[in-house]
Amino acid sequence: MEIVQRLEEYRLENKISQVDLARELGVAFATVNRWLNGKCKPGKIQQYHLEKFLTRSTSSGSILSKVEGLKQKPGKQKA
Repeated sequence: MEIVQRLEEYRLENKISQVDLARELGVAFATVNRWLNGKCKPGKIQQYHLEKFLTRSTSSGSILSKVEGLKQKPGKQKA
């Protein structure tokens, strides 16, 4: 499967915007937007880092999903 397609699936599965994905990757929104819209492809070095990101993210979950998980933890309820 092509790296850009895997990146889009990651974004959709984690319910994050292109802006949030760009933030997680440490690149500009325009870069992610161009990749996902097929206007350009990541270079070899970018592909290497995207592969590492996707591998790490699928094994440990994204930063944003971890934050969302923290928000959903039940707190102490007052009686």
